[in-house]
Amino acid sequence: MTTTTESIPALPQSDTFADPRRWRVLAIAAIAQYLAILDLFAVIVAFPALEQSFGHASTGAVSWTLNAYTIVMAALLVPAGRFADDTGRKRGFLLGIALFGLASVACGLAPNLAVLIVARVLQAAAAALLIPTGLGLVLPVFPKHEHATVMGIWTAIAAAGGASGPVIGGLLLQAGWRWIFLLNVPFAVVAFAFGLRVLPDIRQRANRRLDLLGAALILGATAAFTTVFVQATDWGYTAPGTLGCLVAAIASTALFARHVRHHPDPVVSPIVLRHRPFRTATLGVFCYYLAFAAMILEATLFMTEEWHYSTLRASLGVAAMPITCLLLSPLSGRFIALVGPRASAALGGATIALGCAWWVLASGFSNSYAVVMVPGAILAGASTALLQPPLFGASTLLPADQISLGSGTVMMARQTSSALGVAILTAILGDAAHRTMTEFRAGWLYMVVAGLAAMIAGLAYRPDRASA
Repeated sequence: MTTTTESIPALPQSDTFADPRRWRVLAIAAIAQYLAILDLFAVIVAFPALEQSFGHASTGAVSWTLNAYTIVMAALLVPAGRFADDTGRKRGFLLGIALFGLASVACGLAPNLAVLIVARVLQAAAAALLIPTGLGLVLPVFPKHEHATVMGIWTAIAAAGGASGPVIGGLLLQAGWRWIFLLNVPFAVVAFAFGLRVLPDIRQRANRRLDLLGAALILGATAAFTTVFVQATDWGYTAPGTLGCLVAAIASTALFARHVRHHPDPVVSPIVLRHRPFRTATLGVFCYYLAFAAMILEATLFMTEEWHYSTLRASLGVAAMPITCLLLSPLSGRFIALVGPRASAALGGATIALGCAWWVLASGFSNSYAVVMVPGAILAGASTALLQPPLFGASTLLPADQISLGSGTVMMARQTSSALGVAILTAILGDAAHRTMTEFRAGWLYMVVAGLAAMIAGLAYRPDRASA
């Protein structure tokens, strides 16, 4: 292996272009993709352990270990990708993986909750740089006829991160929650060392302006809305702090809406949002992920608190959801071809709603994992395989020069709604000391509503009418 210093085009010039390093490039980028997704799901199942470790802190305060990661990643995904395009994707990737490793060390050694949250912010910034640059390094070194295969591998790696996250998190919790973060370090070192030698230096200068103000407004609005839901039970719903955050959230949202109409190259382009099928798909993704991340968190809390499962046993129970998705995802393409993307997306929203409704009903008459959790988990896992491919694929309906921006916008919607979903669930469940079955059922009912909203968006999604 030799160090690569030459620049190559951002896209292959012909279908025959095939870099001999391409599979090594894919392997390195895949490690980063896997770590970024694994870290989210592993930390979700560690939530009860974090509550115990920081017993002086409220549930709302501890939830910022999750919310900080998703909010910051959502705000920085598009600006980070553009920064890497202009300065070099190899440089951006290496910076991202180095920062991710250092932030993981800081998380693992955090002496208190405040330091852990700050370290999670740094982790999120690194992940926001890794995800777009990783794929941006991989696709150009493969010929076009191999792109479908590469995207299949890339999607499978993401699913594997989600599927293995709860299990690996549960196993590492036996040694302490800090090892969930410290495990990242050797993999980050390996990815950096091999990336330095193998990765091509790809640049795609487009003379675009980084919309840092737009990213800051997204960050501010999402953080303020999240704070309202997370802290209202502690502060009081009419307390000055709660009302102040609500005003800040509304003001930031209004300023962002005005900003995107006047910025020459905003972080969320009004051009892609004027595309009706894409706009509908983005709304469907937003509604779906309001339920999904919260669902995994509630399932973990329910099994540890109501059934007194160990963290390892609960994490193995949660894993049924992403594993079902992993098993069904290879079949989703055939199913979509059979029933159409609209029906598949709508069925995905309905299926997650049905799974959560099952938990509401079954939790009242049985304490059996097989009776209560398994049917809902299978339905929830199947919902992802049904809904995600058609709605995430909506970016391909956009003009060629807008596809990358559209993909970033959908990912931003997913991360933002995941943070808001966890925040809303935190407000519903309250603190562990006062949590009962009533709160758990209310949380599942909230997810039923979010799932039905995703179903409605799926029914409204008509890719056959793809016109801006």
